[in-house]
Amino acid sequence: MALGASAAALLAACGDDSGGASDASVGPRAGATAPPVGGDVTPPLAPSAVPLPSETVVVNTTVPTDSAANAATFGGGGGDGTLRIGFTAPLTGALAGFAEANQFVVDGITTLSADGLMIGAQSYTVQVIQKDVESDPVKAASAAGELIVDDTVDVILAIATPEMINPVADRCEANGVPCLSTLALWQPYFLGRGGDPAMGFDWTYHFFAGVEQVAAVYVDLWNGVDTNKTVGLLCANDADGTALADPPGGLPAAATSAGYQVVDPGLFEPSTADFSTIIEQMRDGGVEIVSGTATPADFATFWTQSKQQGFNPKLVTVAKAVSNSSAMDSLGPIGDGLATDLSWSPEHPFSSSLTGQPSRQLSDEYEASTGKQWTQFMGFVHALFEVCFDVVARAGSTDKQAIADAAASTNLATIVGPVAYGTNGLPRNVSRTSLVGGQWQKRTGAAFPFELLVVENNQSPGIPTNGQLKPLI
Repeated sequence: MALGASAAALLAACGDDSGGASDASVGPRAGATAPPVGGDVTPPLAPSAVPLPSETVVVNTTVPTDSAANAATFGGGGGDGTLRIGFTAPLTGALAGFAEANQFVVDGITTLSADGLMIGAQSYTVQVIQKDVESDPVKAASAAGELIVDDTVDVILAIATPEMINPVADRCEANGVPCLSTLALWQPYFLGRGGDPAMGFDWTYHFFAGVEQVAAVYVDLWNGVDTNKTVGLLCANDADGTALADPPGGLPAAATSAGYQVVDPGLFEPSTADFSTIIEQMRDGGVEIVSGTATPADFATFWTQSKQQGFNPKLVTVAKAVSNSSAMDSLGPIGDGLATDLSWSPEHPFSSSLTGQPSRQLSDEYEASTGKQWTQFMGFVHALFEVCFDVVARAGSTDKQAIADAAASTNLATIVGPVAYGTNGLPRNVSRTSLVGGQWQKRTGAAFPFELLVVENNQSPGIPTNGQLKPLI
């Protein structure tokens, strides 16, 4: 299938003018001058996804034997100084589901570091300053500016989609502040900021899956259901949607290569109230599989209207829209059987480098303490702090350049798997994590109405399945 991760081919594609980031991308190219704190802010535009080479990507889920233990040690009372960690996230707004477990993770980190973090020979108090970016790119940039200028943070952590991360990373790159991020496909993060694979960025580092992995997982899910092999694209006009809908590098190329036909109604605008035209095009085109990406609110509108208008595909594989249980709560019974890419779950065979907790234990603790269902985003928020503490401890000081230098040499086994930037031919600021296929299935008598099961693991066979894919009809 036309999906890929061949390192040399990927880098060649990244550097090719026909497949690189759009010239309209807001982020500065590596080495260029970005707007300083206080300058005008333009919301980031979606990049064109990079064409992907013709090779299936399988991410190794075995922790490399050369992965180092977390360098962080705690204690000493914290009286020698303060490590200030800025943390930007959409606590409210359309993307709030990404940050649902943030407070749980931050509370755990606060408890863990209550007696100080050893940095070099000194013990530092750890202060986490969390900023709500309100699911707004402009506010994300503003929050980064506040953390840099007003709070004088030593490092910034950022999560949740390119729209929320890229403005923060660009602020950090322009002002010489280390930034670690996750929970956004790596191409819209890196190429969307004008990243040059041959140069990379100096201050900003990111770990998560890529467009090529989402496409590969979705094709594997499609192959698990008997259909007429006609796929309808449902992609929002945002960074993720543009990347996944990109003809040479996203879902269309993957589908065509695997023998599927594609019905593409075009990108829809976020907050669309009426999907009737898209639904009609899909129905007229004989679509039996719907795939793409949308916010939970937009997908709920589409799916509700589909049911009302008698459009009943056999399978839906959609990113972002049904990634956690809060999104499913808004759908109710019509959410049964919806499928998505799954980046972390209780089934993932990894443990925290800070606490030693395996994935299952962390998810169980979250459910017991909050009364909420586990969320795949929680694993990545926890892993972000794992990487942060490891990097700062190895830096040996709170000097920003030392922290950035330490980030570049990260080689850590986390609760979401290995994190090592710039390996496997990827840009020096990117580390790719594993991805599997998940499906929400109704569980009678269970604590929660639906369970997100691992139903397909061809791309990451080291992650065990705990369910079987079922068609919607």
